[in-house]
Amino acid sequence: MRDRLVFLVRAYGKLGFGLFLVLCMMLTALLAPLLAPYSPNAMHLDHILEAPSQQFWLGTDRLGRDVFSRLLFGGRISLWVGFVAVGISISIGTILGLISGYFRGLVDELIMRFVDVMLCFPSFFLILAVIAFWEPDVHNIMLVIGLTSWMGVTRLVRAETLSLRERDFVAQAKLAGSSTCYILVRHILANALAPVLISATLGVAGAILIESSLSFLGLGVQPPTASWGNMLMDGKTVISIAPWLSLYPGGAILLTVLGYNVLGESLRDMFDPRLQQRFF
Repeated sequence: MRDRLVFLVRAYGKLGFGLFLVLCMMLTALLAPLLAPYSPNAMHLDHILEAPSQQFWLGTDRLGRDVFSRLLFGGRISLWVGFVAVGISISIGTILGLISGYFRGLVDELIMRFVDVMLCFPSFFLILAVIAFWEPDVHNIMLVIGLTSWMGVTRLVRAETLSLRERDFVAQAKLAGSSTCYILVRHILANALAPVLISATLGVAGAILIESSLSFLGLGVQPPTASWGNMLMDGKTVISIAPWLSLYPGGAILLTVLGYNVLGESLRDMFDPRLQQRFF
């Protein structure tokens, strides 16, 4: 009984903490036009590199732009990139995983060998190679991250599909004359959504980190559009005299990634059948 109570407190505590961080970041990003005291690109040339004050809560950058306003609008870009990129990768990975696990044979072999080839390349360097041929803007960044991060989802969904296709309810659906598409969506995908949801939650954190890294290197979101990555890039040249330019966007990235990782790990613990059998 004590172990069960400890498990519940730990699981729901992590879930609440992760949800709190994620919701806070999402709300501040959504309400950025209402919360930001200035336009993110408005320059106050008489307040260049001003420290945090009553007028500029988080200070200003080297062009006199309000850091607080840019932080809020940068969150919109970073979170939007994360959601869209993960949506692309989850869609591709889920479709390929379902096809590979259900049909098996030659189809499974071809898909999984292609996955193995893609996994041979380090993800970040693969993204850099693709970005070199495309113009670095928000939409291309979303697309590139999504198209280069679906392999793990494919392997996960394939494993779930291989297990579920042997269940009695799938055999009954085949005997009832249900179409293959109906079986894949209604019986297999519906029962494999838990690991896909966990993968998507953790994937958002990874996509935000990749976008921030690309923007920091100058290959992501381009100025004057604010993102946490290019705010870090702007701050590194004056970090000795204006450390707030790097502190606040770095802290925002840390809290956001931490929130999604904690949320994903708590969901994984709650859906883990081994833990369910142990404590329940």
